Amino acid sequence: MQLTGSARCEGGYAPPPQLIRVLGRPCGMRETMPLDMEMIADQISRAFRGESWHGPSVREVLAGVSAEDAAAHPIAGAHSIWEIVLHLIGGYNLVLRRVHGERAQLSPEEEWPPVAEFSSEAWRESQHTLEQLNQQLQSAVRAFPAERLSQELGSEYPAYIQFCGAPQHDLYHAGQIVLLKKALSASRGAA
Repeated sequence: MQLTGSARCEGGYAPPPQLIRVLGRPCGMRETMPLDMEMIADQISRAFRGESWHGPSVREVLAGVSAEDAAAHPIAGAHSIWEIVLHLIGGYNLVLRRVHGERAQLSPEEEWPPVAEFSSEAWRESQHTLEQLNQQLQSAVRAFPAERLSQELGSEYPAYIQFCGAPQHDLYHAGQIVLLKKALSASRGAA
């Protein structure tokens, strides 16, 4: 399907054909979008909390991880579980800032912040912050006008791509956490 100039959104963004099939006409071209905002929020919830068909959610892979294990680097050159959690926090903050009108990008320190304090309490606080931001993003998505999904949201990417990208990002890193936990377990077996 070729997109004509009339099918392009502001800023020149042309949604891919598969997005048009899901959302209907792009850029508010007076066709009701069948995708409900609740469905997007539900996917954000499932990727984080569970009850998804793919496998373990972020919260499920973090269950039982101690501060010591979260800070460990069992794979040379890889981020720790804790660093990944802080990175996910940065991703949620980025999308939320954009929802609130900022044309935001993350600095390298915001994208991969270092673990500032190594304690069980600090680890619990990082997990709590991640959970709170996930809930805030779900609320922001539910309140977001569906007719604006194909419009840019604080960057060259439309809101739809960013909202659907949040659970994709979560699950990508949940997979990394699973691998880090396996590496930790293997290193203990070798000791």
